[in-house]
Amino acid sequence: MYSVAALDADVVSQAIYGTTVEQITPKGRIQAPEEWMYIKTPDDYPGWARRDEFVPLHQKENYAGEGKHLLVVINRTANVYREADVTTHAPLLTLPFETTLEETAADGKRWFKVRLVDGHEGWIQSGDVQERPTGPLSIDETIALAKKFLGVTYTWGGRSSFGYDCSGFTQMLMRWHGVYMPRDADVQAAWSGVVAVDRKELKPGDLLFFGSSPKEITHTGMYIGNGEFIHDTTNSHPMVQISRLDDQPWTKMLVACRRPK
Repeated sequence: MYSVAALDADVVSQAIYGTTVEQITPKGRIQAPEEWMYIKTPDDYPGWARRDEFVPLHQKENYAGEGKHLLVVINRTANVYREADVTTHAPLLTLPFETTLEETAADGKRWFKVRLVDGHEGWIQSGDVQERPTGPLSIDETIALAKKFLGVTYTWGGRSSFGYDCSGFTQMLMRWHGVYMPRDADVQAAWSGVVAVDRKELKPGDLLFFGSSPKEITHTGMYIGNGEFIHDTTNSHPMVQISRLDDQPWTKMLVACRRPK
């Protein structure tokens, strides 16, 4: 998703495979090329995207909608194949963590048959997916989930395991904890769904916000205890990593601590 209808514009966010998005009207009298759409993702984040990357959503064909048997990708990435075999052909798709798919059949052992967004079918290995969870993860489970992504590269605007940015990473973690936060770090810090906490009172699962001042927040991460936090950053090594809060530049840049209500 781009800030304007051009591939050389800055990326603002991402819409993940299988996600239902809403086409909306941009503010002002913006005349965009026909091949572009202005969309909004389920977290109410707007941006421009190429029209040919989407398929129309018809009510009778609501992908991954109510009444469907759904599977969610639980590994960092997962391949979908045209048949239940990894050697015969290259994967049809490689999908990121959290992708939701419609199950249509299973072989009872290793494979699930799934329907794809375009109506075609493919096979995915059972070890790559699970049924959609019905309840939120605990804080300990959320931190364990976060550590699965250590080493995933930093990607500006990223919201998937192909590459997160800092706020996309914490937004994903909190979503699995049952908390649906806004997209950007500064908006997250000001959000009504969190309360301020003192640095001395930090608990695992609290959110940390960094910047030059409380009004200029540029980074976020999750506190995991023992003076450490996990985050996706370009500092030193551009990837998901664990840092110490007392180390520079973090101890100087910490401007806000928040706890979900």
